[in-house]
Amino acid sequence: MTSGVCEGNISYLELNVSFIDPTEEQGDPQKGSSMPPSVYLIDNELYFDTPCDGCTLNIVDSNNVVVYTTVIPTGTTSLVLPQTLSGEYELQIICGNYLFYGKIDLP
Repeated sequence: MTSGVCEGNISYLELNVSFIDPTEEQGDPQKGSSMPPSVYLIDNELYFDTPCDGCTLNIVDSNNVVVYTTVIPTGTTSLVLPQTLSGEYELQIICGNYLFYGKIDLP
């Protein structure tokens, strides 16, 4: 995993991409792009420069346990993460058959 670039209190997240097998229940073969979305973090708020409408967002701890999950609503440009989360996690955005993931440090 690569970490993001930090400018002041803005952390631009560098996301890797993985293909999800369409024969598994997670993927939707009709939806998704292999280009990672542009996402950045200010405090506990994620901002989407690239639309992620209908994608699933997971926050995963170091034991591979999903500690937060939500479906990103249509038209969402930002999303506040729970204040109870702090420390280093893996951010996952699942769009169709693609999993975008990277390190996220929450205050």
